[in-house]
Amino acid sequence: MTLAATADLVTSAVSAGTAVLAFNVVTIEHAEAIADGAERAGISALLQISENTVGFHGSRIAPLAKACAQIATHSTAPLAVHLDHFQDIALIAEAIEMAADLGVSSIMIDAAALAYQDNLDRTRAFTDDAHAAGLWVEAELGEVGGKAGDTRGAHAPGVRTDPQEAAAFAESTGVDALAVAVGSTHAMTTRDADLDHALIAKLAAAVSIPLVLHGSSGVPADALRRAVDTGIRKVNIGTALNLAYTSAVRESLTADPAATDPRTYLAAARKAVADTVVDVGRAIAAPEPIRADAGMSESR
Repeated sequence: MTLAATADLVTSAVSAGTAVLAFNVVTIEHAEAIADGAERAGISALLQISENTVGFHGSRIAPLAKACAQIATHSTAPLAVHLDHFQDIALIAEAIEMAADLGVSSIMIDAAALAYQDNLDRTRAFTDDAHAAGLWVEAELGEVGGKAGDTRGAHAPGVRTDPQEAAAFAESTGVDALAVAVGSTHAMTTRDADLDHALIAKLAAAVSIPLVLHGSSGVPADALRRAVDTGIRKVNIGTALNLAYTSAVRESLTADPAATDPRTYLAAARKAVADTVVDVGRAIAAPEPIRADAGMSESR
């Protein structure tokens, strides 16, 4: 399988009335597990690297991004590499310049914390540059919340995405997809987010580009499937993978406190992440309505 492009995977999801699953990569074990899980579930997926993860890896994009591209290239599942929540101006410019060499085909320009016009202006400027480099571009309007430094929650007045503003923002910026605030929150470790499905429907009717749901690990399985049915076309999953990863490491080290070879407990972590990807993939692709407790047994 050759490295896929985000634009192609999203276009296919739109045509099929489903969503592309985008999984956060923190370590190479995450990437290997996501590829394994996608193959087992029979789905396509995005390997997405956040700005925070780039910072964790010494503020260098290339090592992890190139590893993801190689893993995707050798996978039998259609996989693409996406850069997520890029806010730093210098890092965005660097990412756009390096994208082709890295195997990256898309980027999220995140200026959602800025005032509406500032968000629009910054997003539009970088979207032009990104499109010139052949990248698919995601932006955010409204505040999903839950990330470090956020001062307002997902349910605070004014943070949810307004359909008319969203339509104007999408047209003015020229972005290819829009992340919207509809009740989910980043970094949730329980599955009790209350999505505003009526708002999702209004946004889908008003906005001509695909909609993206962040903070999806905290959404109950049936609500997540309903959101996809209503118009969400990209679903981001991160914390669910990390919960599975750390739980497996903790269990492995508890069972063998004298263990010193990281391959032992990282193998367990990798399997746990892959199993979570399978659960999520099958839940989204399930032909029948799914139970609220199905899949993602440990999730954001």
